Amino acid sequence: MKELTASGQTVDEAIQSALEQLNTTKDQVEIDVIDEGKKGLLGLFGSKRAIVKVTIAKNPIQEIEHFIKEITDKMNVNVEVTTITKGNHVTFEMHGENIALLIGKRGQTLNALQYLVHLALNKDNKQFYTVTLDAEGYRGRREETLRSLAWKMADKATRLNKKVALEPMPAFERKIIHSALQKQGKVSTYSDGVEPHRHIVIKP
Repeated sequence: MKELTASGQTVDEAIQSALEQLNTTKDQVEIDVIDEGKKGLLGLFGSKRAIVKVTIAKNPIQEIEHFIKEITDKMNVNVEVTTITKGNHVTFEMHGENIALLIGKRGQTLNALQYLVHLALNKDNKQFYTVTLDAEGYRGRREETLRSLAWKMADKATRLNKKVALEPMPAFERKIIHSALQKQGKVSTYSDGVEPHRHIVIKP
């Protein structure tokens, strides 16, 4: 984190001086006024310069991009990260070769990485963020698979007229199943079990 102490005839002048030296803008920094200074007699005698400490505020989202690259490098996968921020939701999209290693069986590795990224982004951060970690569009493909699975299992539940339990999956994936069958009048859905074995039950 870069910081600089600067002085000027006024607080504003001291801040401006620091911003120019750091080559940044006011919205990117944290300002600590050490001494407001004093004009002195006739603006000359006994005057005291204002002193400020200006620190470039860390960008938590940029730091997480580096964090993702560090983890994936240790897994011997070289990735490029594209970040999309909408309000307090951040999507990190990873691109690169051998991306299947980062996805794992049914997305288990990707889900574990997403959990880590979520924890890291919200550690010591004033704003709370929700996170999606994607790899070459896997999340979209997985969503389609889950919707198909939901409809197929709903048909099975109505055909056999009995409950059908699905495999355990994380909360955001269970939500896709619930949503897919919400307006399907023939079945209802609920979650059962304890994490990490919590799963959906489809009931006629």
